[in-house]
Amino acid sequence: QVQLVESGGGLVQAGGSLRLSCAASGVIFSNYGMGWFRQAPGKEREFVASISRSGGRLDTEDSVKGRFTISRDNAKNTMYLQMNSLKPEDTAVYYCAATVLRSTITTPARVGHYNYWGPGTQVTVSS
Repeated sequence: QVQLVESGGGLVQAGGSLRLSCAASGVIFSNYGMGWFRQAPGKEREFVASISRSGGRLDTEDSVKGRFTISRDNAKNTMYLQMNSLKPEDTAVYYCAATVLRSTITTPARVGHYNYWGPGTQVTVSS
């Protein structure tokens, strides 16, 4: 059974940094494309970044490009999101997601592309 658990969220001042982790179990991790999404109160869940099975292809939403970096370590079954220069509008619950992929270069960017989700971790950026 696939399990995803996020960690690393918290409260940070604007301009600060956080590193989120997503640990996967019950999977052959390298068979899965992975993504980060976020959901602010009263808003729909939105795409943040995704990474291909091998980590060779990345996709990042425009509003976080240059500030957030997605990466993965297949040997550790873990995905990361390094978040720098955080802004109050980055405040949200952040979710990691996984989907089995045949392609090694695909980086899914829609909620509906993913089959498995973690419970989320809260990120709060104060002004």
